[in-house]
Amino acid sequence: MSNAVSGLPVGRGLLYLIVTGATWGTAGAAASLVYRASDMGALSLSFWRCAVGLVLLLAGRGLRPRPRRAATEPLPRRAARALATGLGLAVFQTAYFGAVESTGLAVATVITLGAGPVLIALGARLLLRERLGAGGFLSVAGALAGLAVLTFGGSAATVRPAGVLLALLSAAGYGVMTLLTRWWGRSGGADASDTTVWAFAVTSLCLLPFALHEGLLPHTAHPARLLWLLLYIAAVPTALAYALYFAGAAVVRSATVSVIMLLEPVTAAVLAVVLLGERLTAATTAGTLLMLVAVAGLAVSEARGAGREAPVPV
Repeated sequence: MSNAVSGLPVGRGLLYLIVTGATWGTAGAAASLVYRASDMGALSLSFWRCAVGLVLLLAGRGLRPRPRRAATEPLPRRAARALATGLGLAVFQTAYFGAVESTGLAVATVITLGAGPVLIALGARLLLRERLGAGGFLSVAGALAGLAVLTFGGSAATVRPAGVLLALLSAAGYGVMTLLTRWWGRSGGADASDTTVWAFAVTSLCLLPFALHEGLLPHTAHPARLLWLLLYIAAVPTALAYALYFAGAAVVRSATVSVIMLLEPVTAAVLAVVLLGERLTAATTAGTLLMLVAVAGLAVSEARGAGREAPVPV
């Protein structure tokens, strides 16, 4: 069934989000290869990811015909939406990188991606009146348990308060970005293409001074390999994935969005074993299965709920 405001079927929105979560997971493996091939830092990589992604999105918009709109949204409202979404994206990425540097990858990942669904579920209930339900609650709990097992299984993680605060800040930025996208999608005030382009523009401007301070141009003995890796990161897990994310998040319940995005660490774990030579452990297998079952259950519940909803008049 289609969302009456955006015209995008909920089932297709779920598919967009599944593809997004899977492709986001490839960014970590690609970033690891970037770090091996050069001295590029995390903030510089994040800036180039958004800046080149923005160029690719603009090129893609120029190659396709623009649909004719019945009414033009006021410029101040469009600017406010772009600023809010872009700042949320910038906080999400930058605070997460800071958390990784402060308290390590395992703790930063489990707090950011674990707190995200909880904050989003609470925000959706209070602000959007979206009910999670018993099945949804069990799916979120199962996904968080799988994330904890996948992240902490067999690792000696160190928890530092500053890193925890940065991870919670990152989760808050992710939550704000998701809730705003859903809110504007329900009211018909969001265009996924415009939202993605302007969010990337704002995020690139926010990250530029940090990237300049860290070192914008890396040193490498393998320039061709580095270039291909940067192009992949900018094209697939950035330009393509965020375009699909903003389209899908506008028509799917916010809590469902946050749980489906937990496919990111699942994909990253699989690629770490297949491409980076990491050992497949019982914790990796158990955590992956738990999260996949939770994501599948919540996606089925979302699709069934969409089929029972009455059309919203336009």
